[in-house]
Amino acid sequence: MTTPALQIQVVANIAEISPADWDACANPKLHPDSEDSGSRTLDIPHNPFVSHAFLSSLEESGSASGRTGWAPQHLAAQAPDGGIVGVAPCYLKSHSQGEYVFDRGWAEAFERAGGDYYPKLQVSVPFTPATGRRLLALPGTSSEDVRLGLLQGLNELCAIREASSLHMTFMPEDEWALAAQQGFLQRTDQQFHWINGGYETFDDFLGALASRKRKLVKRERRDALANGIEIECLTGKAITEAAWDAFFAFYMDTGSRKWGRPYLTRSFYSLIGEKMPQDILLIMAKREGRYIAGAINFIGSDTLYGRHWGAVENHPFLHFEVCYYQAIQFAIEHKLKRVEAGAQGEHKLARGYLPQTTYSAHYIANPGLRRAIADYLVRERQYVDAAGEELGELSPFRKNLGEEAEQDI
Repeated sequence: MTTPALQIQVVANIAEISPADWDACANPKLHPDSEDSGSRTLDIPHNPFVSHAFLSSLEESGSASGRTGWAPQHLAAQAPDGGIVGVAPCYLKSHSQGEYVFDRGWAEAFERAGGDYYPKLQVSVPFTPATGRRLLALPGTSSEDVRLGLLQGLNELCAIREASSLHMTFMPEDEWALAAQQGFLQRTDQQFHWINGGYETFDDFLGALASRKRKLVKRERRDALANGIEIECLTGKAITEAAWDAFFAFYMDTGSRKWGRPYLTRSFYSLIGEKMPQDILLIMAKREGRYIAGAINFIGSDTLYGRHWGAVENHPFLHFEVCYYQAIQFAIEHKLKRVEAGAQGEHKLARGYLPQTTYSAHYIANPGLRRAIADYLVRERQYVDAAGEELGELSPFRKNLGEEAEQDI
């Protein structure tokens, strides 16, 4: 595939692209054209999920493969000199599992009408409902042309693979708008994120809450540890294979109950522990000398991303402590701007997580299906906007943060 001044290559294994070339586009540290590259940094936050280390671990572990319905079809944009100037994580899908932007109803409607919805193309990070760039262009004066070239290449790939559709999920708003300009349908949804208000301590955060919510959080944190439970926060080389063994048992237990078949393999965790230990925060609960629960988080340059949780013992409020309050505390201590705690969950609102809009863009090849989905998405976006406004009124924070915090009784 070619676009003006670009050649678009499709690779069936991310290992065909060097980590240096991929990450120069996905997580650039310094602007290549900077006159003072020793000190200037880019306005592109580090996102661990689009890194070569994370995506290659999914493939090497067998978690994302043709066998599991996630056949890699990554795009690489090459400049005339042969250098890679853009990449996009893309997969040929035979189902709609592990995406967190639900289109099963679209598939069923198309199949009832005699169409084949699968295969489809998915531009995303498998099993990961976290916002991040999807059109990963090398920073520079031509980055906008590269993003447009990747979009054009994705459309061509959709036709070549005879896919019904192309879905770009959990993308930033600017990419969402760019895709809309190229004819993609627009979809929105909501998650709940904690936003750092410049707090120095967890108590500062508590002081911003309304009295009733503040008391709720204090009580839940106290009760969560009432049975002699201790919390360990592990990062880097402190995460041992024994810790991964324990966490994987938690993940399998929860995944089997929620999804029927967990997505990730045990080897995936060893691979990310080897390749990107500095990007991982494992929060583990221990009682009587053994791990009983845990949550895995990934550390970006300004965001802590909460992912999976599991437990082998049930204790009141332990889930909230391990998944939400410990994440907030870590973010405050490390001066991160936000915590993204994954998909869904209005119960997060009372614990300081506020509704935030998420974005996806969809190219539908069949004109009839496209018209039906476009009409549906107009109504869905209106519902998402209204729900966000309604939930925003339920904020747990004090209405006037300038007032002195009420005294707890």
